[in-house]
Amino acid sequence: MMNFNPAAGGSYTDNLIGTLLAIFGNVLVSISLSIQKYSHVSLSDRKDPRAFYRTRTWWCGFVLTCLGELANFVSYAFAPIALLAPLNAVSVLTSSILGLIFLRDKSKPKDFAKRHALSFLGSVLTIGGTYLFVAFGPNSHEKPQAENIVKHLVGWPVLLYLLLEIITFCLLLYFYKQHNANYLVVILLLVALLGSVTVICVKAVSGMLVLSVEGSMQLDYPIFSVMVVCMVASVVFQASFLSQACVRYDSSLIASFNYVLSSVFAVVAGAVFYLEFKNEDVLHISMFLLGSALCFLGVFLITKNRKRTKAFEPYVTMDMTNGVPTIHDKGLVVPPDSNGSFSYGALVNNDGGAAPVRLGPSGSRSTDLKED
Repeated sequence: MMNFNPAAGGSYTDNLIGTLLAIFGNVLVSISLSIQKYSHVSLSDRKDPRAFYRTRTWWCGFVLTCLGELANFVSYAFAPIALLAPLNAVSVLTSSILGLIFLRDKSKPKDFAKRHALSFLGSVLTIGGTYLFVAFGPNSHEKPQAENIVKHLVGWPVLLYLLLEIITFCLLLYFYKQHNANYLVVILLLVALLGSVTVICVKAVSGMLVLSVEGSMQLDYPIFSVMVVCMVASVVFQASFLSQACVRYDSSLIASFNYVLSSVFAVVAGAVFYLEFKNEDVLHISMFLLGSALCFLGVFLITKNRKRTKAFEPYVTMDMTNGVPTIHDKGLVVPPDSNGSFSYGALVNNDGGAAPVRLGPSGSRSTDLKED
């Protein structure tokens, strides 16, 4: 477990601060995304696609997102990468809980339990795994000073690691662009390789900024500017590849596989660049790996339980016998859902299809909800 020896108190305190900041940041980001989702849903019937920009709800979510990402950024200055990267599972877990809270599911308890059994099991595994990898994660922590970063960067293990990453990235990019290898694993491997560079740069930039605030100026070193440029560039390209993946594949698959691959590559990057497992014994490393594996499985079960959006092309007719509009989907008549049940955040519409459609006051078709 984490060393509670007073002699190592500084390292333990730093790890605790970084872990709490990361948990707080991930929870805050999940809440903010749910708030913004609510803002989009509530204004889905507006003709102006930018109407949500004028609402306090959307801006509240935006501010919370910035605060959450800031907390995540600062956390890298205090705790090892290997301890923080798997904590992204907290965001998935929080989104799942928020989805269940706002689900408005009026089914019987037994049916509700059957429907969400995988989510419950995944949540338990995620919580247990989080405890294990936090308790047995690397406790040694090196202040990311400019001299130390340069020393690590020119060392042969890091140079060899970066060379292998560059070769792998170029090969994957070649097959992706030239041979149209649009497989999910290829795209997410590109994202994960870029992500490993991102976490190295984020830890360096965040650490140097914190040290500068504490009085040890680090911003005038050239390595600081290099790390900032690499951090921004890798984040931009990650976002580009993720957007391409979202066009082709289901968001639940992307969430689970991206979390696993990004966490694995981030942990390896921290181990190679910052030597985070240098002083750890076999037992601590084994328990850390077990906790990470439980988190991976938990996130997979949580995302697997989400219903995938089905292709739905509704048209509305008026049933003159009952006097109410009905929705036709591929020849099946579906009665409109007056409850408007849906879920927030990372969870999709729990009806598994498109949003309910009804006739507006003038007889025109209007949508109650839309997917973002």
